[in-house]
Amino acid sequence: MGYRTLLVHLEQGHSNADLLQIAGDLSQVFDAGVIGMAALPPVVDADGNPSLPEAFVDPDRLASEMESMEAEFRDALHARAGALEFRTAHPAVDLAEAISRQARSADLIVTCPARGDRHDASRALNTGALVMQAGRPVLLVPPSAVTLTPARIMIGWKDTRETRRAVADAVPFLQRATEVRLIEIVAEGHMDAAWRDLDDLLKWLKHHGVSARAGLIPSNGGDDASQLHAAAEREACDVIVAGVYGHRRFREWMLGGVTRDLLLSPKRCSLVSH
Repeated sequence: MGYRTLLVHLEQGHSNADLLQIAGDLSQVFDAGVIGMAALPPVVDADGNPSLPEAFVDPDRLASEMESMEAEFRDALHARAGALEFRTAHPAVDLAEAISRQARSADLIVTCPARGDRHDASRALNTGALVMQAGRPVLLVPPSAVTLTPARIMIGWKDTRETRRAVADAVPFLQRATEVRLIEIVAEGHMDAAWRDLDDLLKWLKHHGVSARAGLIPSNGGDDASQLHAAAEREACDVIVAGVYGHRRFREWMLGGVTRDLLLSPKRCSLVSH
């Protein structure tokens, strides 16, 4: 089991050099091919409806934008990855949907958390919407990251469908880690049941060649995200694995506090699934 193809989303208007450096690291770790994906978003009018001024849809301008991103992609990866492919979408009303449609070709999506308004998917990638729609695990790479050697991984466990899916999706990472920590934040009175659940998960991981250590953190009744990130900081983790959950309300994904914090973390990579 492994990631044979990575789909890397390049963001318009920003340097993608660090993201591509990490994509190269992962390509070498997993001996994976890489698909570069660029989608130019439309501008919107005051009501949020797509509005495409003539200058924006000028074919020469679009071609220049795409050529620049493709050149950046190929220059960064030609000596590091095997098979390379570059795909474009012009212009995409919904960036998350455009990327999700390409996810059929990949085992893992690699992208940065949205650097704009995460609720305006027409101007910046709505990261939550991507995770919810893609049907593939998503590795979120903070802008500050310049390299990734996933040696120390923390699983933020919660016995939900989404977290079970995330752990299964993360197995290729977990098998290559030197240390895996399994952490659950638990309310007082539920510790015994939580230990039984963690013991089952430890056995499952062992069947897949993953040796892990488990621990419970008593909930302080406040912000679980802060407790999880504090634990990751103490353990000097490279990657947090977690499930993403939420519900759709009109066109906006309203996500739980832990989920939002993981999606926007500036400190470490997060591998998330829904």
